[in-house]
Amino acid sequence: MLARTRNSPPNLVSIAAAGAVAMAAAMGFGRFSYTPILPGMISGVPLSAADAGFIASTNFVGYLVGAVLAAYGWAAGRERLVALLSLLATAILLAAMAATDSVAVFAIIRFLAGVASAFAMVFTSSIVLSHGAAAGNDHVQAAHFGGPGAGIALSSVMVFLIGLGFHGPGGWRADWIGGALYCAVSLVVVFLLLPSAPAQSAQAGKEPALVWNRPMVLLTLSYGLFGFGYVITATFLVTIARLSATGPFVEFLCWFIAGLTATVALFAWKPLVRPLGLGGVYVAALLVEAAGVLATVALPPSVAPLIGGALFGATFLAITAYGLQIGRKLSPDSPRRILAMMTAAFGVGQIVGPVVAGWIAERTGSFTVPTMIAAAALIVCAALVMPVIKKIA
Repeated sequence: MLARTRNSPPNLVSIAAAGAVAMAAAMGFGRFSYTPILPGMISGVPLSAADAGFIASTNFVGYLVGAVLAAYGWAAGRERLVALLSLLATAILLAAMAATDSVAVFAIIRFLAGVASAFAMVFTSSIVLSHGAAAGNDHVQAAHFGGPGAGIALSSVMVFLIGLGFHGPGGWRADWIGGALYCAVSLVVVFLLLPSAPAQSAQAGKEPALVWNRPMVLLTLSYGLFGFGYVITATFLVTIARLSATGPFVEFLCWFIAGLTATVALFAWKPLVRPLGLGGVYVAALLVEAAGVLATVALPPSVAPLIGGALFGATFLAITAYGLQIGRKLSPDSPRRILAMMTAAFGVGQIVGPVVAGWIAERTGSFTVPTMIAAAALIVCAALVMPVIKKIA
């Protein structure tokens, strides 16, 4: 019955659901659940701010390695199998985090989890987005990329509920196990819904080399710096709330709101693409995110993480998606090459960000300075593409 289901005409609703569930597991839990779990680890393991930043960076190194490896053709015809195995690996690696208190082992596990989440994202996306594109339905893409936001929101609920039952220093272990169970259930859902292969594509063969004109250089630099600017809040938002003594409910709510706004971000920004153009939306979202990042340390502690979380969630996935769309528009003959280069630049930025933030926070006693640096970096991201915004409109 499963074989007949996979060979039947594609059902876009089930395909979009498969993508959303897979992205929620691989990204919302596999990648971003570290953020709400981190405060419990800092006090319970314990970890220093520098340790926390180092562990986060190893995950992003793994993601970069996974994204680069996925760009080669070894998985052609096996995309579904690799995507499912990657989700299985994500579940196992989340559970493994509960089995140690060694920073070195945490780093190795999170590196491998980064590789797994990259594989799951790339190969699930190659299937889901190809079917949406073949049908001319952009709602599939919006639902697919809303998955990480849904996963972020669900992970915050999970950590909050587990925290109500675990008041000791070991509650963070239960958080990781809970995430592993969620990913295991998600694997079953994706197995049942994900098509057997990507839709047929007319594009094949080797792409021509990139021609690095001024707009492409500025966009790639901006996108790499965006990786640095977004990731400090993405990693330490809940920890900032904990250090401000806002209470468990605000800690839960800030990441939950970030997840909810991320879930609908692409739907919310889409109406602005026609009047502003892709470049205008990219710049506007960067400036809104800079305001949100700055809000996390500039506003009163009772509302700072909530407003910051809302603006962060409303922008970071939109910037990611529209930035890559601009790259494809600037290099229509080599879309895979420009996406690989932009992903690499982004990856370097998000690897450096947590290390720098953790190092500065350990020496200053707070995340105020690194957060202000991140906000400034996002403003520079917008400024870099302003000179060529008409060409990427």
